[in-house]
Amino acid sequence: MTIKQTMGNFKTLQLLDAYELAIDCNIITSIADSKGFIVYANQKFCDVSKYTQHELIGQNHRIINSAHHPKAFFADMWQTIGKGNLWHKEIKNKAKDGTYYWVDTVIVPILDEEKKITHYLSLRTLITDRKLLEEKNAQYLSSLEILLVMTSNKIKRPLATCLKQMNTLDKENIDKNEIRKIVENLKLSTTELIAFTNELDTFIRDMEK
Repeated sequence: MTIKQTMGNFKTLQLLDAYELAIDCNIITSIADSKGFIVYANQKFCDVSKYTQHELIGQNHRIINSAHHPKAFFADMWQTIGKGNLWHKEIKNKAKDGTYYWVDTVIVPILDEEKKITHYLSLRTLITDRKLLEEKNAQYLSSLEILLVMTSNKIKRPLATCLKQMNTLDKENIDKNEIRKIVENLKLSTTELIAFTNELDTFIRDMEK
């Protein structure tokens, strides 16, 4: 059952008013003409982008382009909506004050009676917090990979040296010079391990910031 069927007893204008109120409270909304120039921007759009309606109307959406996405990204968008199809992607935008924000974007072509595109309706929801969390998690995983490499390279070798020297002590008839050499090697390996534990401690503290 469609909304129209469900709300059949309500006047169309009443339903549209309710929709507009709900959308304006939660959704960044804009309407562009067939050439992509903004003809309408709701207050939510202004609040998030830091531009006034006067500054947005008549502009292309490039006014909030963050330069994060490649040209092919928007080429795909225009190719899709130009065919009258819905386009749905996540976009990183740039506000007037230079700050960045992420939006989950849906663009719907508006057709006239002859099925020609007259306008494009864009609906966007803020997802900045989620994207920042994703980036933080990605950085954390990258740090763990680096930590694994550090541990593998800087612990195995000194430990292997220690084990080799200790095995040498099991031999019979070891002279004092050889014992001194073994002790020096053990001291060197121990110093390397201590230095690495300090480096590891600093690295982990940086990860937690």
